[in-house]
Amino acid sequence: MNNYWTNHLNGYVRVRIDGDYPERFLNRCIEHDISIWQIKRIGDKRIVCYMDVEDAKRIRPLLRQTSCKVTFVQRRGVPFLLKRILNRSGFVAGIAAFLVVMFVLSNMVWNVEIKGASPQVEHELRQVVSEMGIKRGTFQFSLPSVELIQRDVTELVQGATWVGVRQKGTTYEFEVVEQQLPEEADRYSPRHLVASKKAIIHKIFVEHGQAEVKPNDFVRKGDRLVSGYIGKKDAEDEEKQLVPAQAVVLGEIWYKSDVSVPLDTLFTTLTGEKKVKSYVELWGLDIPIWGFGKTEFPEFTEFTHQRPFQFFKWTMPISYKRVELLETSQYERTYTKEEAVRAARERARDDLRKHLPKDAEIIGEKVLHEDVENGKVNLRIHYQVIEDITSEQPIIQGD
Repeated sequence: MNNYWTNHLNGYVRVRIDGDYPERFLNRCIEHDISIWQIKRIGDKRIVCYMDVEDAKRIRPLLRQTSCKVTFVQRRGVPFLLKRILNRSGFVAGIAAFLVVMFVLSNMVWNVEIKGASPQVEHELRQVVSEMGIKRGTFQFSLPSVELIQRDVTELVQGATWVGVRQKGTTYEFEVVEQQLPEEADRYSPRHLVASKKAIIHKIFVEHGQAEVKPNDFVRKGDRLVSGYIGKKDAEDEEKQLVPAQAVVLGEIWYKSDVSVPLDTLFTTLTGEKKVKSYVELWGLDIPIWGFGKTEFPEFTEFTHQRPFQFFKWTMPISYKRVELLETSQYERTYTKEEAVRAARERARDDLRKHLPKDAEIIGEKVLHEDVENGKVNLRIHYQVIEDITSEQPIIQGD
């Protein structure tokens, strides 16, 4: 039975048979198990058919027996194709070199576009991305993923609230949302200033409005600190002037913090040693290209970075995979009770600062309770903090 793929791989020929009785030649071929197909009569003395290359080498004795003449019209199949390619090796090498060059160029960065940024923010952003290696001529697989680039760029660019990153072929696009300062008009609407929390007044500086409290007064949340009406106390309402109250009222606030620090802690740290392995992933199969051998680290953390290769605008089923093995070590840290207390107080103070306004000042700290239980030092700490306690209360006409 004729098998197209087998014949194509082994090679086959188109044969023209000339003679007085070409049918006798075909009968001899069938008797000697020579495969022939697509037999077509051209005239009384000519027949055309196909046969395998290997079988074509066996027909010489049959030609002598039948007095026929055979001409090979066409040669087809992989062997003949490879022979033609070798005969045109310069042309094939040029095509291969062109494809390799286009493949390399398709996996490089050729443009960085920034949208929605002012000149100052754009200049800052270009410096940041250049330091990260995102510039013309850099290979894309050596860069971090788009998600990591977006996270780092948003943190490093001071003038931007959000930076979106998108890779479009060989171009990296950055879309910037800049910080918008609040409008000043709202600051001049009529208002009172009231206490935002319970406190004892420490200092008060009034710029506009009339103070209704004085230092050492105790106030609760919502108590009025500075009135938006100015004028004499015994004057009629019509004689009082309505202004937007502006002032800084510093109050003494009290906070309590509960913190626990274990006396024995197991830490995992990086030693600074690392090993890098590089792979080419082809349809789920990792082919190592760098970093052969076993990992000698007894303990390590693994980070994997993978990026598919591009060819023009198409994503290929081949990707570059980089695996970083960072050596780690574990050690146990043991505190004395005094050291654990100091560490707990530092931790509690740092946690408190995260929730305080920038201008707040801690003026007092006192440990209310201290004990050791289940291998932990437990503290309850009382803090005295000076901070601005003002909040706005709009004045509605007719109140």
